[in-house]
Amino acid sequence: MSHETSGQERGAATALVEAAATAGYAPSLHNTQPWRWRVLPRQLELHAVRERQLPATDPQAQLLTLSCGTALHHATTALTAEGWNATVERFPDPADENLLARITIGERITVDPEAMRTVQCMRMRHTDRRPVSEEPVAQEDLYAIGRSADAQGARLQLLDTDQMMTLAAAAAQAAEVEANDPEFQAELAYWTSRGAPGGTGLPVEVLPASHPQTTVPGRDFGRAGTLPIGPGHDRAATFALLNGDEDEPVSWLRAGEALSAAWLTATRLGVSVVPLSGVIEVAGTRQALRVMLAGLGYPYLVLRLGIADPEHAGPPHTPRLPTGQVVDTTALR
Repeated sequence: MSHETSGQERGAATALVEAAATAGYAPSLHNTQPWRWRVLPRQLELHAVRERQLPATDPQAQLLTLSCGTALHHATTALTAEGWNATVERFPDPADENLLARITIGERITVDPEAMRTVQCMRMRHTDRRPVSEEPVAQEDLYAIGRSADAQGARLQLLDTDQMMTLAAAAAQAAEVEANDPEFQAELAYWTSRGAPGGTGLPVEVLPASHPQTTVPGRDFGRAGTLPIGPGHDRAATFALLNGDEDEPVSWLRAGEALSAAWLTATRLGVSVVPLSGVIEVAGTRQALRVMLAGLGYPYLVLRLGIADPEHAGPPHTPRLPTGQVVDTTALR
């Protein structure tokens, strides 16, 4: 192997390790970060970590797969930003359900400034559960966020007033079902306590100190956090339904990629995003959302879009697992 070739291989390996590390900024249900990366000389494998699945909340691992999809999009975007051509195989090995994707990098390409800006947004992005301001999101920004999701193989349907009221009723029903489920409540308590594995879970600093006044109820975390909630409402918020044509594992992975793309676009545009998964977690209320799609698609997630309250500081970023715990580089030694 020539010095030039070996240098290219080292550069490729370094890019893959850095992309996997950058993917650690991706959002996930209850900040479980249910992924592990295995770095090969010119490939990056995304594996699901079933130990961080939520069996009561997500028994079929659909939201786990969606969460891993956000990390997948983060990684591929990071590679593009560094000037690498990356191709993705989703579920490349039918015998290994935990191998969700394999990224292979090829030749160097022109660095994409848009991808570079998107990577910067990964470090800025966070979940702000406070009520939004009275300023509505501009229509052109909503369309741009929707186009980002479309480009990744899922759709973002903006809900009208009647659909929002249907969503509000379904969300309230889902909250009641989950409030009466002891296993769900125990799981939620674990991931919102200091008992969650270090670097994961939702600390009190990101949880509302009181229940905000909203039309569409957010998740009741069962405990008060320390995030101050002002007198605002969600009247100016827009609600959207992330959906697609299929209900297979690969569909949920693509939905996660679409969520990542949409959320990062929203971050660049100054739009706050809060994912609402409770109404998806309960089979009956998810079916109610499917009626909104006239039975022509499957709902993956509800998003609240709005302009964050500029008068008060937002919440801190949630913790992240150390890179060494989620990126396996032993194959490079």
